[in-house]
Amino acid sequence: MRKEAQSGETDMQTQILDEREKSILRKEQRCRGGGINCESASVSGAVSQRACVYCGARVVLNPITDAFHIVHGPIGCASYTWDIRGSLTSGSTLFRNAFSTDLQERDIIFGGAEKLAAAIDEVMQTYKPKLIFVYATCIVGVIGDDVDAVCRKAEEQYGNRVIPVKAPGFAGHKAEGYRMACNALLALLKPHAASTRRLGINILGDYNLAGEMWIIKNYMREIGVPVIGSFTGDACCETLLLAPQAFLNVVQCAGSMLYLAQRMEEQFGIPWIKASFFGIEDTTNAIMNIAELSGDKGARARAAAFTGRESSLAARDVERYKAHFAGKKAAIFVGGGFKAISLIRQFTEMGIETVIVGTQTGKADEYEVIAGLVNSDAVILDDANPAELEAFMKEKGADILVGGVKERPLAYKLGMAFCDHNHERKHPLAGYEGVRNFTKEINLSVNSPVWRYMYPAF
Repeated sequence: MRKEAQSGETDMQTQILDEREKSILRKEQRCRGGGINCESASVSGAVSQRACVYCGARVVLNPITDAFHIVHGPIGCASYTWDIRGSLTSGSTLFRNAFSTDLQERDIIFGGAEKLAAAIDEVMQTYKPKLIFVYATCIVGVIGDDVDAVCRKAEEQYGNRVIPVKAPGFAGHKAEGYRMACNALLALLKPHAASTRRLGINILGDYNLAGEMWIIKNYMREIGVPVIGSFTGDACCETLLLAPQAFLNVVQCAGSMLYLAQRMEEQFGIPWIKASFFGIEDTTNAIMNIAELSGDKGARARAAAFTGRESSLAARDVERYKAHFAGKKAAIFVGGGFKAISLIRQFTEMGIETVIVGTQTGKADEYEVIAGLVNSDAVILDDANPAELEAFMKEKGADILVGGVKERPLAYKLGMAFCDHNHERKHPLAGYEGVRNFTKEINLSVNSPVWRYMYPAF
């Protein structure tokens, strides 16, 4: 069903499904104090932008550089492999490959457990990896292969970790896959829970896109607080096993890694904080908070000097472009709410108004923060579909859309500038270096002369 036009509404708003109304927060709802419906299943037929459970699990675990990934299912699922995160590596490149049991009709009828066991045997004999993840996909969830038993037997036989990841795509959406990946990581870390603590942190939810984990590690070296474990950008089995030694977990991508941080606090006693390295304000706050929690006076002094110097230089670079951004409006559609919050702040630093904010997996508390950061007439969407994004971008007169690869064609078809802030980008947007890159990219995109020759979409 479609919502009928109400007095004062535009024709574009009539295209919203009745079932989607509670997932869209408009000015009048905020005035009444109404919240937004989130963390729920996608509406059938709305063409959700969310991905499946297997996708969520795979993008979290894939950047572990020396891990071996066996996709137990039809060959099609294994196609979700090469460079899906754009993660860079300083070591092994094994993670860039995927291997599938390639289940056929006969396997579906009689079961695929024997085929999986044979695949693990072949992998161990040929590659001898220290760590194997076995993904149970949709069809395995239907036929009921005992993947746990196969993995347990392989661990006993070879002495290396073989960890099942129960990720049938139909079991939920991408956020459920994040949780399955975190459970797999907990299974890997649990035998090392009693490790002695030392000065150092774990970064959770950074996947080393375009080398961003290396930027953060350099910042931590500057202040004298090393990064022990990275989850999972440029990680390897050996460094992950050191993670229980850290005094603090720093969660960057809350959508994918907050669950892991909470479980590590419960099981290992490691406290956690949320931190973002996008934008001048958030990057500075993240570094200072880590230094403060370290309890090291020297780290605090070094952090104050470093952030003072670098934030001033970055702010000066941003100031040079502000005149080009006057009157510009931005639309944001990203995976998690915490990232959206950083982007809103970063646009504010640049003098650009954010008129639309959408996420795939945002949480209620994150949407409350978002509502407090944007102007009262901005539109906030949870799990938006392309039709809604198009309608509201037209309605609000957005000049640029910041999103992922799925949103790029939508922006270009509307004659609108676009900035990729997702897995596939090849240049860093984190840290002070990222501020400069992001500012330059927004300027080049939104002020490109090509838009003068486009037929105006709205």
